[in-house]
Amino acid sequence: MVVGTLIVHIHLHGLGSLKDKRRIVKSLIGRLQSRFNFSISEVNALDNKAVGIIGLATASNDGVFVEKQLDIVIQFIQGDGRFYVGRIDREIFFCGED
Repeated sequence: MVVGTLIVHIHLHGLGSLKDKRRIVKSLIGRLQSRFNFSISEVNALDNKAVGIIGLATASNDGVFVEKQLDIVIQFIQGDGRFYVGRIDREIFFCGED
């Protein structure tokens, strides 16, 4: 089994409230979930209206597929336009290999 994870830091400037931030973050999470087979959640900076940190994970039996999916998701997030994408932490784990 191959597990791929991303932690994506997004920077939201010019927002007036946490409600505005949550609207954008929830919209992004919903769009990602409807297009990709990933588990997704806002994982940190919940009370900071200028920063959102989103965690994503996927699993497969094919490492190349996981790599490509992570690339596609990163491109999708970077193309959103409502925020600046900062740091992206990417990890791939190979589990149960004999």
